[in-house]
Amino acid sequence: MLRSIGPTELLIILVVVVLLFGGKKIPELAKGLGEGLRNFKGAVKSEDEEAALKDKKPV
Repeated sequence: MLRSIGPTELLIILVVVVLLFGGKKIPELAKGLGEGLRNFKGAVKSEDEEAALKDKKPV
């Protein structure tokens, strides 16, 4: 049975993350994750645009 994560589980995960990485390291990790996602989205978007341009060009 699939169950969603409740507030207690989220709190436990947060405590474990803080213990593993420390309070000062978490913002750096979040920034790196955000930049990685932004780069990934940009790459996917550019690939989609290139594919659309290829489809429009007459052969």
